[in-house]
Amino acid sequence: MTKRMGYRGWRCQALWWYHFFLLWSTIDGQTRYTIPEELKQGSVVGNLAKDLGLGLSEIFERKLRVASEAGKQYFSVDAGKGDLVVNERIDREALCGQSASCVLPLQVVIENPLQLHRIEVEIKDINDNSPRFLTKKQTLKIAESAAVGTRFPLESAEDPDVGSNSLKLYTLTKNECFALKMKEVENGKTVPELVLEKPLDREKKAVHHLLLTALDGGNPIMSGSSEITITVLDINDNFPVFDKNIYKVSLGENSQKGTFVIKTTATDADEGPNGEIEFSFGSRTPESVLSVFEINSLTGEMYLKGDVDYETATSYTIEITAKDKGIPEMEGHCRVQIDVIDINDNVPEIILTSEPQPVSEDAPSGTVVALVSARDIDSGDNGKVTLHLPKGSPLSLKPSFSNNYALVTSGVLDRERFPEYNIEITATDSGSPPLSSKKTIPVSITDVNDNPPIFTQPSYNVYIKENGVPGSILYSVSASDLDFGENAKISYSILDSKVQDVSVSSYVYMNSDNGSIYSMHSFDYEKLKVFQIQVQAKDQGSPSLSSNATVHVFILDQNDNAPSVIYPSSAALGSLSHQRMPRFAKAGHLVTKVTAVDADSGHNAWISYKLVEATDASLFTVNLYTGEVRTKRAVSEQDDSSQRLIIEINDDGTPVQSSTVTVSILLEDGLHEPILDLRQKAVEPSKKSGRITLYLILSLASVSILSLVTFLILAVKCMRNSRSSGSCCMRRSDCDGYKNPNRNLQIQLNSDGPIKYVEVLGGDMLSQSQSFRSCLSPMSEYSDFTFVKPSSTTDFKEMINVLDASLPDSTWTFESQQVSREQ
Repeated sequence: MTKRMGYRGWRCQALWWYHFFLLWSTIDGQTRYTIPEELKQGSVVGNLAKDLGLGLSEIFERKLRVASEAGKQYFSVDAGKGDLVVNERIDREALCGQSASCVLPLQVVIENPLQLHRIEVEIKDINDNSPRFLTKKQTLKIAESAAVGTRFPLESAEDPDVGSNSLKLYTLTKNECFALKMKEVENGKTVPELVLEKPLDREKKAVHHLLLTALDGGNPIMSGSSEITITVLDINDNFPVFDKNIYKVSLGENSQKGTFVIKTTATDADEGPNGEIEFSFGSRTPESVLSVFEINSLTGEMYLKGDVDYETATSYTIEITAKDKGIPEMEGHCRVQIDVIDINDNVPEIILTSEPQPVSEDAPSGTVVALVSARDIDSGDNGKVTLHLPKGSPLSLKPSFSNNYALVTSGVLDRERFPEYNIEITATDSGSPPLSSKKTIPVSITDVNDNPPIFTQPSYNVYIKENGVPGSILYSVSASDLDFGENAKISYSILDSKVQDVSVSSYVYMNSDNGSIYSMHSFDYEKLKVFQIQVQAKDQGSPSLSSNATVHVFILDQNDNAPSVIYPSSAALGSLSHQRMPRFAKAGHLVTKVTAVDADSGHNAWISYKLVEATDASLFTVNLYTGEVRTKRAVSEQDDSSQRLIIEINDDGTPVQSSTVTVSILLEDGLHEPILDLRQKAVEPSKKSGRITLYLILSLASVSILSLVTFLILAVKCMRNSRSSGSCCMRRSDCDGYKNPNRNLQIQLNSDGPIKYVEVLGGDMLSQSQSFRSCLSPMSEYSDFTFVKPSSTTDFKEMINVLDASLPDSTWTFESQQVSREQ
């Protein structure tokens, strides 16, 4: 022990000498460093960043880290210098035992992009262990009749160090009878034996005390010792002898308890109790052997007592002792070597070297997702492992080296169908039968903006009543997006378009969050019947995607216009209408006709006439539908010469809108002479026939002129609205509409009731419909008049002026009408 303490300074100097001259080399693409064991924590092994070709900035950016396959993290990386430093105490004997070479494999993981490097650190042995005997005191009993040259095996010392630092020799203290010899056993190993050089004389010296010292070959030399006490026995001078010095047997690791292992045989030349032999394990047999094997003391047969595991111990070397029952006892020794046969009893293990990274759904094939490795602690084919994935998986395994694999993409990924994949990896060894294990790795797929928003329908029809409250909601459209997060957030907007040459944004506005469309003001059916809105849904991805839909808004008519009187013209202008009639008029005589129009449409425009007040209600009647005022009976001399009628005009809407007209009728006696002249002229058929022909020609000419004027008015209006477009008489947005004459221009001949007119309709369904009517006199087929009326206006002053200019004298009209009826 004094010598060992004297060499402590040399030991420290040798350790730092190794550390100063540590070497690294690259073999087969792998970096190898060599260091001595027992380096202090923080000692530098080598500049890993430089050896891997990395800059210091890349160490942090690419998250360089070291993983040990041995389980413990013996090394770490100094992020500031890129050095591989010692992280924990390294004991070569604990890692590799008596193995001549001790290499610690490491895996260096670098991300962005993900890479895996393998390095090896060779641990060199230093002389940090002294030889040690299992027992500090050994006892031998030797018969005094023992012959010179007899060998007595001694306990061997154990030194965990290897190479030059391992056990080299034994020494024995000087004595008269014994010498120390070395005996070579299997694998070149030697064991000490005590050799009797001189006969023993128990009467001279019954007990001998010797000191056995074991020395290693390190620098400085380290040693261990054991005291040997020899007791000299008398008489029994033969010891049992085994038929073999070494017994060898193989045993499968799956052997059951109680399995027969081997039988050892020994003989003793003595007789009687001195020749009776008992077998036992050597006194220095470790507990790990005693717990697994047992021996029959009488037969020498060995049996399996516990479980054998190839991965724990590949072989056992057991010392067997045969003792006789003589006095003193004599014993013989042999060794039993049991080799354990490996069977495939360990399933492969899948190790996740790097955690899986989320993958974008548009990632190209070959993108690395994770790094995995496989391990099987069995040996030979039982330890060869292959990894595979199930068929149809969008990922595959790409082998790198030494049971290491990269999990990479191999197909098209679609987050909308599969937002996450649970990849099941199966590891199978090559044993018989093969064993396998499975590991599931979750792989998340990140979203890209590859789906535009989709409306619930490509177009929407919205029906609203006119005169609605400004700011009221018209409709709510909705769209959905299959993407996720910001890529699925939708905003709504209205695309710019024109409605009657005005931007649609002047009519409506839209809530960008929920797609609700609101009115900016109330709508008037008589001015605007239908228009369309182009709405757009856009997501917030990059780049953003969008889709459009069309909203058709149909305005429903409400009964918001009262009937307007267009004849008599004076009543239409708000004045009292004065009419004349002959006092001799008979029952059914047409006095006048009240004509009114309603700007509404449908039932709201249906008009009825009713006499609500009269000077003499029994004299006059008003037709409910035509507005004709006729006599109910013949006029008598007693009737007042001045009659006053109030006629109420109602529409068919809800609520009913109405207006009234007041007609003053003067009964005159002097109206009979022109009628007599007309009757006399009526006798002349040729003159009457010519007069009818003339009126027919005039009527045809009026209709023709009306049509021409109508087209001229349309052309002028079109040109005024289309000066900026450069298109002939139409806006560019309406060009397609005018290609269909049935859609844009209609000439209708209407004769419903007593009023005859031609109606010309122009414009498409999205524009305001223009209606121009050519009206014929309600009084007679011989008198006619013309007026032009846009259907959307309520200003009838111009129309009434035209009516007054076209209408012949009412007296003549009524007289002619009366003559026609009497003939």
